[in-house]
Amino acid sequence: MKKILFMAAMAACVFASCNQSAPKVDEKSQTAETGGSDLKIAYIEVDSIMSQYQFCKEYSLILQKKGQNIQNTINQKGQALQTAAANFQQKVQQNAYTREQAEAINANLIKQQNDLQALQTRLGNEFQAETDKFNGALRDSIQHFLAKYNKDKKYALILSKAGDNILYADKGYDITNEVVAGLNKAYKPAAAKKEAAAAKKEETKK
Repeated sequence: MKKILFMAAMAACVFASCNQSAPKVDEKSQTAETGGSDLKIAYIEVDSIMSQYQFCKEYSLILQKKGQNIQNTINQKGQALQTAAANFQQKVQQNAYTREQAEAINANLIKQQNDLQALQTRLGNEFQAETDKFNGALRDSIQHFLAKYNKDKKYALILSKAGDNILYADKGYDITNEVVAGLNKAYKPAAAKKEAAAAKKEETKK
């Protein structure tokens, strides 16, 4: 459960990253300003999308809370099981149980451990499904926006700059601010609010 690195998962799912060398970004050049090439190219900073796009910010909080709730649930049940096992071991050493009683209690403890492992797997799968759902929605929203955005801009290629995947990028081709602003303008937070309300309702049931 400690492997809840959803921010990394989002970026990895939506934007590919490969090379090992550090990227180099120059200030806006004469070539970028005058459009020296017939091929129009632009790029977007992935980190800015993840940190400034309101959809990402809201859903990240939802996933953080959900992940923390899962971790707390597993920790509480695990600690209770450890306490029960330690108490059982102590009483066995004190000969407080008959053989039949000890076997029955031990079997029950094993069942509780198996149930806890099954719960951890189920909750982990639910969290992964929720993360995948977010990744899909994020990808779709960006692609949908860029399809409309590019009707006027006419870029032949829009690249994602994430980590070290671009070795060199002229700052003049950076359209990140325009894209972030457009995404936030088009974003309707109803879906995220609905997810937050559902998460809160689920928490109160526990």
